[in-house]
Amino acid sequence: MNPARLSRRALLATAAAAMLPARAAVERFPGHAVRLIVPYSTGIGPDVVARALADELAAPWRQPVVVDNKPGASGIVAFSELRRTPPDGHTLFLADTATLAVNPLLHASLPYDPVQDIAPLSLLFRATFVLWTARSSRWGRLDTLLDAARREPGRLSYASLGNGHASQVAIESFARAAGIRLLHVPFKDNGALLAALAAGEVDLYACSVNTAAGLYAGGRLRPLAVAARARLGANPEIPTLTEAGGPAVEMHPWAGIVTVAGTPAPRLARLQQDLRTALAAPRLRARAAEAGFEITPSAPDELRARAEADRALYAPLLADGRVVRL
Repeated sequence: MNPARLSRRALLATAAAAMLPARAAVERFPGHAVRLIVPYSTGIGPDVVARALADELAAPWRQPVVVDNKPGASGIVAFSELRRTPPDGHTLFLADTATLAVNPLLHASLPYDPVQDIAPLSLLFRATFVLWTARSSRWGRLDTLLDAARREPGRLSYASLGNGHASQVAIESFARAAGIRLLHVPFKDNGALLAALAAGEVDLYACSVNTAAGLYAGGRLRPLAVAARARLGANPEIPTLTEAGGPAVEMHPWAGIVTVAGTPAPRLARLQQDLRTALAAPRLRARAAEAGFEITPSAPDELRARAEADRALYAPLLADGRVVRL
């Protein structure tokens, strides 16, 4: 046998053998437990969906998917935690409207970059906001509330969970489109906020039907309009904003799943594929619907484009002082 040919075969065999561990490592992914960081407290809607997703991913991976709740500072605490993890695909993050779209507008500086620090994987869900007032309120219809707000700018009030929170951004987007000014009353706790709204201490709030379900069923809250193009299938009695005499504004807070920038392409492809499968699971979709969310799987570029579009949408709210830059 030709020695040169033998030498070449030996080299090729050695190279192939050297590649096997790397290929096997990719094929074995995930090689240990996966962490899903969630910037919300345990038990509320986004956390419920995150845990249902974790269950769907854990079964085929044969690895636990641990939901790690890191609430605080509109997702800044959670995002900072993500940046400290290695780019190996074993850490996922539930990124939302606040972390990817609103925070970059609000803060002169952030401890993270919403574009460069992440590898987007898929949109996860969206919610639909309804405008609520107290059942005892004098505002039985949205058009009468708008008329009063135009007559007395800044007198009618609305509640939110703080400057830049989705609840504030949603109502200020509505108010800007309607040409009105409202008084902002921030709350630290959703329970206290809903109690104040039901008591008539504030005039308006925006949240999902699920969030207000108990007070709505108990007859203490009145839905004025749903901020969507069509009525809700589960609550067809609530008119859309345009049907109620308001502007054509949609309020759809959303969330997606991302991982750390620099994660190898094969692992990103595996994560994207497994997320598509998990997000199609009937159990996950049913659990999300119970919590008031619609599952919205997407390509990675769609998640990035959604964040960019929302930053452009909300920028005018800061320009005219409706939301305060920090």
